[in-house]
Amino acid sequence: MSTFPVSWTAEPGTALRGTLAVPGDKSVSHRAIMLASLADGVSRIDGFLEGEDARATEALFRAMGVRIETPAHGVRIVHGVGLDGLRAPVAALDCGNAGTAMRLLAGLLAGQAFHTTLVGDASLSKRPMLRVTTPLARMGARIDTGPGGLPPLHVRGGTPLAGVEHRAEVASAQVKSALLLAGLYARGTTRVLEPQPTRDYTERMLAAFGWPVDFAPGHATLTGGHRLRAIDVHVPADFSSAAFFLVAATVVPGSELRLARVGMNPRRTGLLHVLRLMGANIAVEPAGEQGGEPVADLVVRHAPLRGIEVPVAHVADMIDEFPALFVAAACAHGVTTVRGAAELRVKESDRIATVGTGLRAMGIRVDEAPDGAAIHGGRLQGGRIDSHGDHRVAMAFAVAAQCARGAVTIDDVANVATSFPGFVELARTAGFGLA
Repeated sequence: MSTFPVSWTAEPGTALRGTLAVPGDKSVSHRAIMLASLADGVSRIDGFLEGEDARATEALFRAMGVRIETPAHGVRIVHGVGLDGLRAPVAALDCGNAGTAMRLLAGLLAGQAFHTTLVGDASLSKRPMLRVTTPLARMGARIDTGPGGLPPLHVRGGTPLAGVEHRAEVASAQVKSALLLAGLYARGTTRVLEPQPTRDYTERMLAAFGWPVDFAPGHATLTGGHRLRAIDVHVPADFSSAAFFLVAATVVPGSELRLARVGMNPRRTGLLHVLRLMGANIAVEPAGEQGGEPVADLVVRHAPLRGIEVPVAHVADMIDEFPALFVAAACAHGVTTVRGAAELRVKESDRIATVGTGLRAMGIRVDEAPDGAAIHGGRLQGGRIDSHGDHRVAMAFAVAAQCARGAVTIDDVANVATSFPGFVELARTAGFGLA
């Protein structure tokens, strides 16, 4: 159970200074637990994100018979049961707020011999699932949804799967990953072709665990009939968590902040490129690899921003960072225009509407479009914001408050614990005014 209060009060603090280590990457943590559980042998995961979403995935695999030890904070020892070693859970599998867990498990569980039901919290229960279940059905999966294609998902096991070629209409790493995980159990070849490249964490981790997979930006291909072998995984710091501090240090005068060993997967760092196009001063100091992922220290200094038209080519690579980008745009001189981001409408909240409404409450003009918005930079005022239970929206408005003329009350922030349980403490350490 989260210990977060229902609301935060945020106001300008001091210039952001020092070196911060943000938590482990959520996407890598989810996938590490999944593949280690299906591997032959014992895997060690270091840097595991101790957030509610990643812990939900861990609990799901425990419920299916996987022994997972926790010798220290951020460490997991996973005793893999092999590709066919999962056992039927005695109750429905509760994904909590973890959309990644539900969508990826839809594919993974489609290949099991037993039936399962996937449920989630109130927020997850409003998120569309047909985008996953429909292409999985073409592979032979039998998955029933609730009314309107929403959770719960009833996954019927014991159905033979066959590989397909899926040409995605909408770029989604979660849909791609669900199909690839189903492909582990499918006869023949599974190929996913994307209209725009999406993050390739699943492909990279499958390769690290020894499964032959061919992938490059925009496509991924694998064939069934192989095995996963246990490895040690070192989870890099989460770029999405670092994003809030990248924006805060850019917009708060006098700031100079170092973010240590941040994951720099090229399909994840679109925000970095866009902030630089807007005039941000962010230095990248490469620091090797962790868990097969490139990492770097990011040194960010205050710099004035200007509005731009965000290149559509970067949209898929920053889909989780748009709440932070919208705040940067609100602090910029001129208008920032975003298009091609319809995916934001079906995240933990409708992020275009939720952030747009919040910025308007703080005195910023936002013109919404079905697939984006135009944000007119200006002077932020104090106000009251409803984050609608969306963790990234809540943290983005804590950043916005650092440049506001008055205090900002941010409501419904408990779900921050899903991805960044130490956000308040770390933000205060950096210089945020946040209570």
